[in-house]
Amino acid sequence: MEKSKVYFTDFRARPGYNLLQKLERLIKRAGIENIDFKNKYVAIKIHFGEPGNLAYLRPNYSKVVADVVKELGGKPFLTDCNTLYVGGRKNALDHIDAAYTNGFTPFSTGCHVIIADGLKGTDEAYVEINQEYVKTAKIGRAIMDADIVISLNHFKGHEGTGFGGAIKNIGMGCGSRAGKMEMHNSGKPIVFKEECKKCKQCIKICAHGAISYNEEGKAEIDHTKCVGCGRCIGICNFDAITAPNDEAADILNMKMAEYAYAVVKDKPQFHISLICDVSPNCDCHAENDAPIVPNIGMLASFDMVALDKACADLVNKQTVFDNSALGENMKKFDKTYIDRLKGDRFHINHPETNWESQITHSEKIGLGNSDYELIEIK
Repeated sequence: MEKSKVYFTDFRARPGYNLLQKLERLIKRAGIENIDFKNKYVAIKIHFGEPGNLAYLRPNYSKVVADVVKELGGKPFLTDCNTLYVGGRKNALDHIDAAYTNGFTPFSTGCHVIIADGLKGTDEAYVEINQEYVKTAKIGRAIMDADIVISLNHFKGHEGTGFGGAIKNIGMGCGSRAGKMEMHNSGKPIVFKEECKKCKQCIKICAHGAISYNEEGKAEIDHTKCVGCGRCIGICNFDAITAPNDEAADILNMKMAEYAYAVVKDKPQFHISLICDVSPNCDCHAENDAPIVPNIGMLASFDMVALDKACADLVNKQTVFDNSALGENMKKFDKTYIDRLKGDRFHINHPETNWESQITHSEKIGLGNSDYELIEIK
């Protein structure tokens, strides 16, 4: 198989030529102009950053991408799906507030923000893929309605998947709340009885008769009837219904890859990753710890698997910052253990994770190719 091309430029910006201009040159040299954008709806999938987190990508970068799409005749919008966990992006109203607070407005980015799975995370399209773990993926409807998908990723560490890059941005990020539940756990939703307000909204939305109420009027879920669709999670305004995060790390990564496959299998796609402010954890945290390695650069490719592998390889070549969580782990673990992990920054950062499983499974299902050629753009 021919190597996939991944284009790279560093973060050096000399007088007269800034980083935004470098990003535009990068994506054009990587071939974004080869996509037919004329009158096409273009979903630019990005993470808007959980309120309190400051490691997310600056909105300025998204404007560069949106402007190029418009220059090529496309109709871009920035998008993400609602979160499964309780936080500042669990419904469309809070999510848009978070996006605007963090600077992602139509005025600063040149395009609108659309939360792809709707007000409560239940506006989803069902995509049959018949893969090993996922038979029918549940994807935010606006993303599936788009003609073209572009991912703009902040490459960073992740406590569940090892790192978060293009595969995670598309796979996990484009899943509806029910889709995220399917990826994160092997079971069914559970009810926190103390949080239940007896509003009875969940029983109205359950199509399988799985919800009833106990003598106190609190909701209960019969797991023999529940199919795990997650719609009760979306409808509950009090966060009384949730899903246990009990899926093994490898299976989480493989489900995530299959969801990414569902999103892009019939669409033109293009992927951009920025390796900067490489926090040890996801931008879904309401805080960001110190970067674990120096800023490296910007990368672009038509192949999300090659892109993620290139990003991981570049991070693993970097010096570790002593004043970071990874630096602390490097000192805490003995040399024999670190050698056994081959110095892998992501395994040392989160030893229970295995980022390679998302790469190998993605290759297996035809999502992309981990064998790449890195082409540097000045």
